[in-house]
Amino acid sequence: MAEHYFSQQPQSKSSPKTWSYQLKEKVYTFTSDHGVFSKNEVDYGTRLLIEQFTEPKVQGRLLDLGCGYGPIGVSVADHFPNRHVTMADINQRALNLAQENAAMNHVDNVDFVASDRFTNLADQTFAAILTNPPIRAGKHVIHKMYEESKLALVDQGELWVVIQKKQGAPSTKEKLHVLFGNVEAIARSKGYFILRAIK
Repeated sequence: MAEHYFSQQPQSKSSPKTWSYQLKEKVYTFTSDHGVFSKNEVDYGTRLLIEQFTEPKVQGRLLDLGCGYGPIGVSVADHFPNRHVTMADINQRALNLAQENAAMNHVDNVDFVASDRFTNLADQTFAAILTNPPIRAGKHVIHKMYEESKLALVDQGELWVVIQKKQGAPSTKEKLHVLFGNVEAIARSKGYFILRAIK
């Protein structure tokens, strides 16, 4: 089976690449690598999610679920310094890069957890969870992420998802509506949807 960016230990040869990218009017420097989602730049969906995300009304920590090399968690933690952001991913290479990227951008209100979905996040709660879900993992895995996210959110906590229409936005919208009783399309651009559901 071909290796995916949600492999625990990528076997592809490491060949890091560093670049600078503007998010929310600030320039960040990121390093990514083979075996990690989006090696050459911040992908459009991730950028859209970062730009659209607003701070939840309730108190609590934020979670970047499936953080990859860390653009969401790093920029959100930097933008909301009064919040603590947990960055979680199954991919150890991605998680190592996320730590490096947080340090490189002088962001320290973060922590890092190696976790397959919520396996190592048990009993932790969050005011908001942001995710650019691993589409290639399949609908079953992604829908489990939504179910577990609902359980991990505090009352009035928010789940933010970026997903392309052709990669399952309609079924995600339907699933979130069933789970939460509400779902809002915060933005649509170039086939991407930013969806928010409130517990």
